[in-house]
Amino acid sequence: MSSLAGKAKVKTTGRQRSEFLWGWLFILPTVIGLVVLNIIPIFQTIYQSFFKTGDFGKGNIFIGFENYQKVFGSQEIWQALINTFKYAIVEVPFSICIALVLAVLLNRKMRGRSAYRTIIFLPMVAAPAAVAMVWRWLFNSDFGLINNLFHVNVKWISNPKIAVFSIAVIGIWSIIGYNMVLFIAGLQEIPHDYYEAAEIDGATGIKCFFNITIPLLSPTIFFVMITRIIGSLQIFDLIYMVMEKSNPALEKTQSLVFLFYKYSFTNKNVGYGSTIVILLLIITLIITAFQMVAQKKWVFYN
Repeated sequence: MSSLAGKAKVKTTGRQRSEFLWGWLFILPTVIGLVVLNIIPIFQTIYQSFFKTGDFGKGNIFIGFENYQKVFGSQEIWQALINTFKYAIVEVPFSICIALVLAVLLNRKMRGRSAYRTIIFLPMVAAPAAVAMVWRWLFNSDFGLINNLFHVNVKWISNPKIAVFSIAVIGIWSIIGYNMVLFIAGLQEIPHDYYEAAEIDGATGIKCFFNITIPLLSPTIFFVMITRIIGSLQIFDLIYMVMEKSNPALEKTQSLVFLFYKYSFTNKNVGYGSTIVILLLIITLIITAFQMVAQKKWVFYN
């Protein structure tokens, strides 16, 4: 009896070992990429934040928490943090709401639906440099299309009061297509029986949208929201390519990632730049943790 139990145990262990090895074999490339490209750089950045870059970029000097003291006492950093939040507050809700409406409209049977989806998604695959150049021309205060079309004289990207919101408009336009595709995928997972039953009960389209579509699509909305908040806090490319160094509104538009690039690669102060990134990482983790707790009250998983 004991010998039979031993054979069964050996057989089960061999199968488990095989599944374990094959499982790790399939995920190993992803794990290696995650460790090399994400995990190791995080620890290197944290380590670098305790050092001051030596002359000519050589000979790092350990300075402890001095970089953190400078960051928290810098008016430039706090202004960049405010700019980043301004951008996120505009870009995230508008990009989600507009994309959701477009997804609902383009999820119906209609002529040219594929063409409309493709056109709306095109900005997502366009080169950021090309997007920036087109919008710089549109926003130009002298010969830009927007001012000439509406017969106004607004300095869209040189007025410190509105420049960051103009950049946010570009961000909304660029990301709508991606959000829309995710929402369409979520909408196609909702059984049509719910809508048919609601129509029989006399529910209007608006009631169906708020009582059926939104609750059943809430996991997708949550995913899009959390990824867009993280992405908006990391805004850099649009600011870098649209705003010139001589632009008077640059101080009111530069983000934390922009300052990281400025200090790390332009001023060659990698330690201080790393500290800025750590600050952004902490803020992102706090916001993400808050979202993970709050989603339990409004996200409904089927």
